[in-house]
Amino acid sequence: MLKRLLRPVAALALTFAPVAALADGLVDNVNGMTLDEKGDVVRFTGILFNRDGKITQILKREDKRPKQVEWKLDMGGKTLLPGMIDGHGHVMGLGSQLMLLDLSSTTSLEEALAKIKAYADANPTKWILGGGWNQETWKLGRFPTAAELDRVVSDRPVWLERVDGHAAWANSRAIQIAGVTAANKDTNGGRIERDAKGAPAGVFVDGAMGLVDKFIPKPTPRERNAAFLAAQDKLLSLGITASADMGTTTDDWLTYRRIADIGQLRMRIMSYAHGVETALQVAGQGPTPWLYGDKLRMGGIKLYADGALGSRGAWLKADYSDAPGQKGLGFLTDDQLLNMMTRGAMDNFQIAVHAIGDRANSQVLDAVEVLSDTFKDDRRWRIEHAQIVDPKDLPRFAKLGVIASMQPVHQTSDMKMAEARLGPDRLAGAYAWKTMLKDGTHIAFGSDYPVESPDPWAGWAVSFTRTDANGQPFGGWRIEEAVTREQGWAGFTTGAAWAGFAETLIGRLAPGMRADFIIVDRDPMLASPADLRGTQVLETWVGGARVYVKK
Repeated sequence: MLKRLLRPVAALALTFAPVAALADGLVDNVNGMTLDEKGDVVRFTGILFNRDGKITQILKREDKRPKQVEWKLDMGGKTLLPGMIDGHGHVMGLGSQLMLLDLSSTTSLEEALAKIKAYADANPTKWILGGGWNQETWKLGRFPTAAELDRVVSDRPVWLERVDGHAAWANSRAIQIAGVTAANKDTNGGRIERDAKGAPAGVFVDGAMGLVDKFIPKPTPRERNAAFLAAQDKLLSLGITASADMGTTTDDWLTYRRIADIGQLRMRIMSYAHGVETALQVAGQGPTPWLYGDKLRMGGIKLYADGALGSRGAWLKADYSDAPGQKGLGFLTDDQLLNMMTRGAMDNFQIAVHAIGDRANSQVLDAVEVLSDTFKDDRRWRIEHAQIVDPKDLPRFAKLGVIASMQPVHQTSDMKMAEARLGPDRLAGAYAWKTMLKDGTHIAFGSDYPVESPDPWAGWAVSFTRTDANGQPFGGWRIEEAVTREQGWAGFTTGAAWAGFAETLIGRLAPGMRADFIIVDRDPMLASPADLRGTQVLETWVGGARVYVKK
């Protein structure tokens, strides 16, 4: 299935051959802008960089241009910005979504089933794999079932991950292959959705996903390469020059190394290992150095404290308003989390913990408070998502030096669901960007792709409007937590770079920094929110080499 989608590496190399790669160059006559170290907007008209892909000078209109450069380009007044950075993504997950069955655009169960059937008819694979479904978007009011999947595919196993990656939907054939029956108990940190007789109903939440997942054939190295190249193309086309990769597996790391070894790694990846063991296997006794001209580094470890709000796996202090008796899933005991964070911190890995519910966020903050007595240097502890936080815990992020790594588009996707899950009285600490910034918390913005689209322009627009693509709700959802346009931009540039210990390399344009920049079709500081969402990236440059041109 994936082989026909492979792109010949030689063709890729020709298509994206850098313009005057590694030569002293001048990109001139631009409407250039970047943020400085204080977060203020700096405007300029030219950028000069050397053979190593590092900026040597930012030129204002009144500055004299060097008389001798090896090459120069006149951009005709187009807007030039620093490359966007996604502070939380899943590179190989995006590649898989682009290569496999994608249900993210479906708006009803019947539409999804029709798409599954069409895909199965066109792809005679042993397993039907994909994801992106969301029962909330379908307005189903429940999880889908195996019986419903069986109506369209019964001859082969089907395994489809929910949009957030915290639940998966199986047909009866997949459940049978996995040998899961009513006798199976719920796993630690997981839940099997069951029918009236206690048998598996078709959806497996969080830790229970492993019961079926382990039977799925693993993709080949060739298929992984193809998935990565598809993801990289997508990210570069959106102006994303660097991304945190949250949950890098050993196979993922090997894929990045294979691609880099043949000179086709064209973006920067800040890798956070999938657990302590992966970090030790890949990096040994501490973070790797930056490799391949500062393109790849494993500097941290990703852990999980709870699940997601949509599957009611987010760990709450009180019951879900729409599911009395359920508080979600805490994946680790306090001692387990503390031990895992300690083990990673001992070898100087940066620790990033997924926490969505208020109970999970409190648990991680408590662990950091304990660890801070031992690790007093610059650790930059991270909480990924920090969506639902007890208001009394909000100041603790700044006090303990914990980065809030958040995704603005989650707010617009989840706002109605959050109201249903929590009720209006428990939303005071939900998606609280402005409060955190006022407290002095460092914030990194991202998208959590492929859970959401990796489009940074939509995320930037949401950050200062708190409205969706249709401008709803009017005036913004909990608008008091909106940040300024400049602060939103910082979240996708300087903030995301700082959160990955990369602030001396990327995130802004200044002498000594890497020449990672993009050419876009409009001035984002003047565009309306709707126009900002429509930004088109014309060119993407990484390290002074042009790696994407809009066709």
